[in-house]
Amino acid sequence: MYSDKRNNRQIAIWLFLVCAMIFCMVIVGGVTRLTESGLSIVQWKPISGIIPPIGEEAWQQEFETYKQFPEYQKINRGMSLDEFKGIFFWEYSHRLLGRLIGLVFFVPFVFFLIRRQVSASLKPKLWLMFFLGGLQGALGWWMVKSGLVDHPDVSHYRLTAHLGLAILIYLYIFWVATGLVMERRTSTIGMGKRPARSIVFLVWLIFLQILLGGLVAGLNAGMIYNTWPMMEEQLIPAGLYSMTPWYMNIFENIMTVQFNHRMVGYLIGLWAIFVWYKTLRDSHVYMRISGHLMVLTVLGQGMLGIYTLIYMVPIPLAAAHQGGAVVALSAALLLLRRARA
Repeated sequence: MYSDKRNNRQIAIWLFLVCAMIFCMVIVGGVTRLTESGLSIVQWKPISGIIPPIGEEAWQQEFETYKQFPEYQKINRGMSLDEFKGIFFWEYSHRLLGRLIGLVFFVPFVFFLIRRQVSASLKPKLWLMFFLGGLQGALGWWMVKSGLVDHPDVSHYRLTAHLGLAILIYLYIFWVATGLVMERRTSTIGMGKRPARSIVFLVWLIFLQILLGGLVAGLNAGMIYNTWPMMEEQLIPAGLYSMTPWYMNIFENIMTVQFNHRMVGYLIGLWAIFVWYKTLRDSHVYMRISGHLMVLTVLGQGMLGIYTLIYMVPIPLAAAHQGGAVVALSAALLLLRRARA
C-alpha cells in the first residue's frame, strides 16, 4: 500500500512537470502567433529539425527556402537575414519545446513501465496521453501547412483546433495527476452532486472561452473595437449577423467573434462568483481555499483580457492573458477535484 502511494506520488510529480511544460508551450505558441513567426520554418523535420542552422551559409540556405513561400513574397519581401532570424527564433523555440515535452513524457513513461510502477488502471490513461501528444504534433504541422499556400496566414480553424487539443491534453494530464495525490475526504460535507456539476459547467465554459480566444487570435479580432465595455459605442453593435448563412458569423465575422468572446467572459465571471459563493458553505478548509483561488484567477483573467483589448494586444499582456486562461482552468479543475474528493 505504501509502495503504491509512493509510486503514484512519483508519477504525479512527473505529470505535473509535463503540465508545466505544456503551460510554457501555450505561452510560446501565443507569442509565436503574435510576432507572426509561425510560418518562418516551412519544412517539418521531426528529427533533424532539432538542430537549428549553424553558420552563415546554413542560415542563408534556410532564408532562401523561406523566400520561396507566400509569406515572404506577399508580406515580408525585402526582409533582412537578421529579421528572419528573429521570427525563426520563436517558431524554432515552439517546435523544440514540443519535442522536449515528448521526450520528458516518453522517457519516464518507459522507465515507470519497466519498473512496474504503473497500476493497471493508470496504464491506458498514460497511453492515451502519449497518443494525444503525437496527434498534437501532427495537428501543428497541418496548421502550418494551411499558411504555406496562396494566403500567407494559417487557418484560424486549424489554429483553434491546435490550441484546443493542447488545452485538452493539459486538462486531462492535470486531472489524472491531481487524482493520484489528492486524498479523499473522511466525511461527507458541503458540496454534493449539484454544485460539483456547476463546477464542471465552469470548466467547460473556460475551455469554450479558450477556443473562442483561438478564433480571436486567428482572425486578429483583438486589433479592432479596442474599447470597453462598448463596441462601436454600443453594448450590442450593429452588424453582428451581417453574413449569410447566419451561423458563419460565429466563425468568420470578426465583430461577432470578439463579441462572443466578451459575452462568454462575462458569463464565466458571474458563474465563477456563483460557484465561489457555494464553496463558502463547505466546512472543508481546502475546499474554501480552492474556491477563493478559482474566483481570483477567473476575475484576474477577465481584467487581463480587458487591458489586452484596450491597449491593442501588446505582446506581454497578450501572452499573460493566454497563460492566465490556463491558470484559471487549472484552478477550476482543482476545485472540481476537491469537490469530488
